[in-house]
Amino acid sequence: MSTSRLSTAIEDGLLVLPEGKITIMRPPADYDVGALPRDDVKIASGFFPDYNRWKDAGYPATATAEPATVAIVVVPRSKALARSMVAQAASWAKIVVVDGQRTDGVDGLFKDVRKRIGNVPSIPKGHGRIFWFAGSDAFADWIAPPPAMGPHGYYTTAGVFSDGAVDKGSLLLADALPDKLPGRMADFGSGWGYLAAPVLSKTGVKSLDLIEAEALSVDCAKLNVSDERVQFIWGDATQHAPKIGYDGIVMNPPFHTGRAAEPQIGRAFIAAAARALASHGKLWMVANRHLPYEQALRDHFRNVDEIAGSSAFKVFHATRPTR
Repeated sequence: MSTSRLSTAIEDGLLVLPEGKITIMRPPADYDVGALPRDDVKIASGFFPDYNRWKDAGYPATATAEPATVAIVVVPRSKALARSMVAQAASWAKIVVVDGQRTDGVDGLFKDVRKRIGNVPSIPKGHGRIFWFAGSDAFADWIAPPPAMGPHGYYTTAGVFSDGAVDKGSLLLADALPDKLPGRMADFGSGWGYLAAPVLSKTGVKSLDLIEAEALSVDCAKLNVSDERVQFIWGDATQHAPKIGYDGIVMNPPFHTGRAAEPQIGRAFIAAAARALASHGKLWMVANRHLPYEQALRDHFRNVDEIAGSSAFKVFHATRPTR
C-alpha cells in the first residue's frame, strides 16, 4: 500500500503541525489519518455516509467545521465549495493543509492560492497534490454566500447537485408521475427538493420523507419545501430503513461520487427502495439511459416497465418488491 500524501509530508518532516486540535474537512471514509494524533482529530463532513463511517470508527464528527489549530481541507469536486472551505479554514486555523486529486481541481486551487499569498510548499503525488500555508484573511471573498434563489426559482448553494438548473432527469420523472400517488411517499436522494412539489401536488399523498445524504442540500430543501406533510431526513438512502414500509418511492439516484460513473450506487438505491417499500409498494425511478439498471430492478421487483424516456434518460415504474 502506497503512503498517502499527508503521511508523506508529515513523516518526511516537510509538514510540521503545531500542537492542538485538528479539523479534517470532508474526508472520504478511507482518508489516511494514520500520521495524525488520533485524540486531536475531529471530522467535519456534510456527506452523511462519510460522516457516519467516521463516527462509527470512533472519531468525533460534525456536519459543519469547527475552529481548530490545524485545518485539513480535502478538496471536493465543486470548485466554489473548495474555495469556500479554504477561506473558512484560513479564517481560524494556524495552519491550513489542502489535499486533493487533480481530477477534483487541486492544481487549479493551488495556483489560485499562490496568486493570493505567493509560493507555498507542496507535494505532487498519486495523481494529486498536497500543499499548506499559514492561516490568513486573504481569502475572505471566497466564502460561499448562504443559499440563494436561482433563476430556476429554487434555493441552492455551492456544493449541491444541479445548483444552476433543475436536473433534466428529475423533470422527466415529474412529468411521468400519475395523477394519483400512494399515501406514504419517500424521495430517495432528494437533493434540494425539486421533486417534492410534483409529488405533493398529486391526489392521495399524505406524507413525504425526503432522504438526502448531503447536508447542504437538506438545508436548501428546507427553504424550498414548506408543506407540513414533509419530513427532512439527513441520511444515507441506501441504508434507510423506515419502521413502516412506504407505499411509494420516487428517486433520481446519483451515479457517481467522483468523476467516473459508478452504477453500483444506483443498484444500491434500487435494493434499498425494495427493502423500504411495503409489499404493495411502488417505485418511480429515472436514470441515465446508458446505465444498466434493468437487471437490478428485475432482481428486486416482480414487475418493471419503462414508462417514459428521452435520448438521455429513462423512467421506470416497478411494483411488487421482492425480499
